[in-house]
Amino acid sequence: MTATFRTIKDWEEFVDFKKEIIRLREERVNLQTEVFSLKKSLKKEITNREYLEGEIAKLGRLNIIGQLAAGLGHEIRNPMTTIRGFLQMLQSKTDLLVYQNYFELMIEELDRANLIITNFLSLAKNKPTEIKRMDLNKLLENLFPLLIADAYSQDKKCIFQPGKIKEINIDSNEITQLVLNLARNGLEAMEANGCLTIETFMEEDGIVLSVKDEGKGIDEENLKKLGNPFFTTKENGTGLGLPMCFRIANRHHAHIDIDTGQDGTTFFVRFPNPFDE
Repeated sequence: MTATFRTIKDWEEFVDFKKEIIRLREERVNLQTEVFSLKKSLKKEITNREYLEGEIAKLGRLNIIGQLAAGLGHEIRNPMTTIRGFLQMLQSKTDLLVYQNYFELMIEELDRANLIITNFLSLAKNKPTEIKRMDLNKLLENLFPLLIADAYSQDKKCIFQPGKIKEINIDSNEITQLVLNLARNGLEAMEANGCLTIETFMEEDGIVLSVKDEGKGIDEENLKKLGNPFFTTKENGTGLGLPMCFRIANRHHAHIDIDTGQDGTTFFVRFPNPFDE
């Protein structure tokens, strides 16, 4: 359909009208783009808020556990040590050899209870006690023979791939505990002949320690619960190993990220840049 114009003014008004339509269309496109961007930002903010709320709740539970541990741990441990000593003494009596299995079972259960209390006490510590600047690779090299032995006893392999990293401020005892927990969890997650890979490398924001297994991965439902005290998928687990790792990482101003899938799970412990501390 062709428009007809009686005067030049009609033509100019028509041109202005068309320009206005084009401008409004462009403005609509810009508004739609802006709305889409705002929706995306809002979704990201909601996700971040949910994550932070989960972390705050997790730390709150850890603090409660820590307070309980500080109040009860030592008091319970003392009588348990006494009981264990008497059981060992009775175990050596020749006239009680018929009860040997019972003694062994009771001592094993006491040791298990003692391990739980040890983990409690670890959660109770508020901050690292012996912070020193050191090479994380050196610590891992000293620890590696123990990890190889653990892997070998389960018909599995363990490899260490040290990267070129800066020295960082850490409590060597706590980081040793963190690595052992993550490594042993990884080994337990794999079938025979699986390989555990421990690696260190630099990122823009700091130093990363990664522990990767070749297990079947972690279900999404369980992934959300990791780090909660007493949550475990192991038959004989205490549910305190990973909470301890998260607590240690928090005391070192580090954070733990998890990447999991059908090919395995990787725990990334990200330490801040030592020159930013």
